[in-house]
Amino acid sequence: MAGIKALVGLSFSGAIGLTFLLLGCAIETYGVYWPMFVLIFYVLSPIPTFISRRLSDDSESSNACRELAYFLTTGIVVSSFGLPIVLARTNTIKWGACGLVMTGNAVIFLTILGFFIVFGGGDDWSWEQCC
Repeated sequence: MAGIKALVGLSFSGAIGLTFLLLGCAIETYGVYWPMFVLIFYVLSPIPTFISRRLSDDSESSNACRELAYFLTTGIVVSSFGLPIVLARTNTIKWGACGLVMTGNAVIFLTILGFFIVFGGGDDWSWEQCC
């Protein structure tokens, strides 16, 4: 039952993060949809970690494949925070929209981190245990 509660909590926080992103685009005074390009970063950010967990052994404390995945994931996350700032500095979007998009970024990436913490533990929890 704890897995279901975690899944509901993660989906709720993901919905709040996407709401902040959409507010940064759709409020009439902002009205520009360029910040929606951060959705690409939301999709790309967990991919290196998924690949490294699939290819690496868990027996070693440090692994070059896993460290490269952490590096690539960090670059993707930093880029998603940098894109709204660059767009605001070039006056493509307003600074209020930049703040809303960066708040949405923080919530979404904390949701992705929470997913990896709750469901990425390995064999100690599986989908069969929740139902």
